[in-house]
Amino acid sequence: MSAPAPKRVCQIIKLKPGAEAEYTRLHAAPWPGVLAALARAHITDYTIHHAAALGLLVAHFTYTGTDFAGDMRRVGEDAETRRWWALTDGLQESFNPAATGSGGDEEWWTTLPEVFRFDGTA
Repeated sequence: MSAPAPKRVCQIIKLKPGAEAEYTRLHAAPWPGVLAALARAHITDYTIHHAAALGLLVAHFTYTGTDFAGDMRRVGEDAETRRWWALTDGLQESFNPAATGSGGDEEWWTTLPEVFRFDGTA
């Protein structure tokens, strides 16, 4: 039995005006417990880009596990991750008006569908 293909995830959220410096400062030294929770959840190659002209954060990561929903739930149950989100969520504004924050019932970051992929081979 072979392992499932990695799942590539891309998400966007608005960065509140004036929050750039604080958001960048926090992510220059992410908390080790938050990174450990992501690693336990089979998340690799996680990057966040800032599209300043659009006021957007664009995140991309690869998921290599077999239970995406369960692993994301466990990340949301991690106490240190929840404290981190309490800081970072206040710097963001969701596209989803029903969302109340990371780990809530409604999607905080908007997940984008993949419409094109080139893996380097022709």
